[in-house]
Amino acid sequence: MIIFKKLRYKNFLSTGDSFTEIQLNRSRSTLVVGQNGAGKSTMLDALSFALFGKAHRSITKNQLINSINNKGTEVEVEFSVGVSEYKIHRGIKPNTFEIWKDNVLVNQDSHNKEYQSVLEKNILKLNHKSFHQIVVLGSSSFVPFMQLPAQHRRDVIEDLLDINVFSKMNGILKERMSVLREKGRTNQVQLELIRDKIKNQERYVNTLRLLSSEQKAKKQVEITELGEKIDERIATNTADLEHELAMVKSQLAKINKQRVEFEKYDHQFQVKQKELAKEIKFYESNDICPTCDQDIEESLKSTKTAHARTKGEELEEGRTQASTKINELDDRRGSVETHSKQLVSAINDVHISNAQVNEWQKRMSVLQNDLIKIDEETASIDEALEAKSELESSKQVLHDEHIVIADEGSYGVVIAELLKDTGIKTKIIKQYLPVINKLTNQYLQILDFYVSFDLDDTFKETIRSRHRDSFSYDSFSEGEKQRIDLALLFTWRMIAKMKNSVATNLLILDETFDSSLDADGVDNLTKIIDSMDGDSSIFVISHKGAILEQYFDSKIEFIKEKNFSKVA
Repeated sequence: MIIFKKLRYKNFLSTGDSFTEIQLNRSRSTLVVGQNGAGKSTMLDALSFALFGKAHRSITKNQLINSINNKGTEVEVEFSVGVSEYKIHRGIKPNTFEIWKDNVLVNQDSHNKEYQSVLEKNILKLNHKSFHQIVVLGSSSFVPFMQLPAQHRRDVIEDLLDINVFSKMNGILKERMSVLREKGRTNQVQLELIRDKIKNQERYVNTLRLLSSEQKAKKQVEITELGEKIDERIATNTADLEHELAMVKSQLAKINKQRVEFEKYDHQFQVKQKELAKEIKFYESNDICPTCDQDIEESLKSTKTAHARTKGEELEEGRTQASTKINELDDRRGSVETHSKQLVSAINDVHISNAQVNEWQKRMSVLQNDLIKIDEETASIDEALEAKSELESSKQVLHDEHIVIADEGSYGVVIAELLKDTGIKTKIIKQYLPVINKLTNQYLQILDFYVSFDLDDTFKETIRSRHRDSFSYDSFSEGEKQRIDLALLFTWRMIAKMKNSVATNLLILDETFDSSLDADGVDNLTKIIDSMDGDSSIFVISHKGAILEQYFDSKIEFIKEKNFSKVA
């Protein structure tokens, strides 16, 4: 239960630079009087500003600052909740907002909105809307319960019954379900991706195995074929052939040398023959020596001619022998050259063959290395299989997560049904509706308003007269509406006390019956005030102090002095 104890404010609306202080728990009932504009309702705006940062009436924050001093607006309210003492301090110019608990400042690290949320949700258990329904009944900007839309009516009752936690839970659940749905979508995408990765990895492993097997078989066949070729064409040593070729070339050189010599002899014989022929022709053609003009003897001519012919015949025989020898040498040279060409060709063939064998041997070495590499690539297959195994493990984790998400989603659907307005909250409200209606009718009877008032679970009213005629709230006069509003106000306070949710000692009635208050109304109002608990602190703001003063334990009078409001 909230026990409001003290309210202090200065430079607030019409108040000046000195604090106006009101003891909120001094008396069970207090009458607040004063002329129009004296500042009676200012205490209500100050209390609302201290608790919620905004006035009770439709007044902006800047309008709350005293227009004369124009700064230094301060409001403080002190109250207790259980054994803890609290003080709320707010200011404008400079702006301040402090929550004190047992003389210790509550942590202000959070943003102002969060700081306000701590005050409303954790300390007051009361928001601005509920404050208007439980603490205040006014005639200015106050909207009575019966004039609220259905959803706002529900909000008030949920606050009273302390079941708005289910709405908060529903909000949290919606966020959780939204996160869960997104998580589910992400999980599904990840599952599909990892399934594709596993399929790709399987194809990769199978490809590696197939390629490895095919390559090994192909290379092994090629190695065998090359081995057979090498065996057929074993490398031959060319040294003997090259030695024989050298000997043949030496022989050929000797033949060529000998032929040149015999050609030289033949040429010499040919020259000598020409000289002898010339000599024979000279003796046969000349009888007188052309040099000395002497006769040449026949005997000399015969002797010289016979000698020349004999010598010529010898030379011809020599040429014949030389020619024969040259032909023999040519024949030998031809044979030797043919043999030489054969040897060169054989040597070239051996070189070509050996080069081919070398190429085959190199190819075999490459293939054998390839086989080693293929065997080594078995490790790649093992690594691929290990990667596939890791993917399978990740898939299982995602699958397990998918099951958990699905289960949470199923539970969430069930819980969401329970947390709907038509769920558990409505069940609780239905349990309390008979109590609400009974209390409301009891207070209406105290107020001498004999109707049957009934709220259903949609918070729509049914009002019947003694003759069972049906009415709506709007069909009644303003005075009758005020009696219904007052009855509901006291009902909400009683429900709050029963639930110990937002129960408080403070009740402020702002000009509630000033427009339609008669003797019966005053009497009925005092009956209700008298019926309230002894720890209640009731403030009635009114223009009719002379009529009401006798019914209250104390009185506060506000006056206007030098344009500033203060307590007389």
